[in-house]
Amino acid sequence: MVIQRDIYLNRLIGKKHNGLIKVVTGLRRCGKSYLLFRLFKEHLLSEGVDEGHIVEIAFDAFENKALRDPYVLLPYLKERLTGQGMYYVLLDEVQLLEEFEAVLNSLLRMGNTDIYVTGSNARFLSKDVITEFRGRGDEVHMCPLSFGEFMSVYPGDRQEGWNEYMLYGGLPLVLNYQTPEEKISFLKALFEETYITNIVGRHRVRNRAELEELLDILASGIGSLTNPSKLSAVFKSVKKKTISNTTIKNYIEYFADSFLIDSAIRYDIRGKRYIDTPVKYYFTDMGLRNARLSFRQVEETHMMENVIFNELKLRGFNVDVGVVVANATDKKGNGCRKQLEIDFVCNKGSKRYYIQSAYSIPDQAKMEQEQRSLMLTGDFFKKIIITKSVPAPYYSPEGVLVMGVFDFLLNPDSLEQ
Repeated sequence: MVIQRDIYLNRLIGKKHNGLIKVVTGLRRCGKSYLLFRLFKEHLLSEGVDEGHIVEIAFDAFENKALRDPYVLLPYLKERLTGQGMYYVLLDEVQLLEEFEAVLNSLLRMGNTDIYVTGSNARFLSKDVITEFRGRGDEVHMCPLSFGEFMSVYPGDRQEGWNEYMLYGGLPLVLNYQTPEEKISFLKALFEETYITNIVGRHRVRNRAELEELLDILASGIGSLTNPSKLSAVFKSVKKKTISNTTIKNYIEYFADSFLIDSAIRYDIRGKRYIDTPVKYYFTDMGLRNARLSFRQVEETHMMENVIFNELKLRGFNVDVGVVVANATDKKGNGCRKQLEIDFVCNKGSKRYYIQSAYSIPDQAKMEQEQRSLMLTGDFFKKIIITKSVPAPYYSPEGVLVMGVFDFLLNPDSLEQ
């Protein structure tokens, strides 16, 4: 099965010959090796690059174990990089290479090499790219399959595909399994044996049970505003345990560094300032999130919001939670000020979109509720409501674009209509 990952392939192509080390990061098993060794290599060959000028090494392969020693690898590479023209060096799981930072910087100085590497997020995170290569690294961050990518190979209709995608997520290897039992078993084992084990080992976590319990709480509350203090209170009241805010903050950073979760910070739209806490957390892959909860908590409303967030991030937007203040009346009839929320404030360059995720809009009262915060932004940036089902995109009398989630996810230019 060939899955086209054109978004990432085009980003790699755009970085060719830029004098930097191209570093593909992302969640484990999201397709980094496939991108490099299959799709990008095919591109190079189609451009007329001689196969002898493409050097591939997968450091996790047993036959390449000796090459993990830099004193073996460098002579091996220098012997192969002696001809005329540019050589393309593709290195997979480069964190297994001893002193990989020094080796890659040495290769870069050779002048006739264009270097591309992948690394497992357990030891090779985006923040490491910034520090380890001292300005010589250029990151391409990869996500699990988007819904559009998933549907490009899914044999059923889009509603069936949606049900599968929401339940089992977008890790490409999930598509290799046929039955629900096989998919569930794969996701549970992957989470336990790969992600949790790597986080515990990388950060020397002493209390694994505590870390896993926090992960369960975050998975259960996707899209809900929270902070370390609230989470600490949950531990005390529900788990009957005391855990410090600092420890919770550290654990959340570990999850984010492993690309398991991402966050959206609150932004005061009229005041033009960020509000540090509370924040919202979303899972990078719904299948992993559901596996963490043993597929017991499947609420399409929150999960749809999570999928929309992931799609916006994939499209290159900076995504925040919007806050606006409205006049309201309390229970005693007195005037008061109330904070209203806009699910997503999306910024990219000079573009900004305000987006609400509304699973259903059954009547005019619900429409007015969803539109209210959008009408209080005080500016003229585009305002959008994404709902589960609507026959076709349309504009409300107030100028808000209403579109179905399939129209949004399956059309890369959907926000421009």
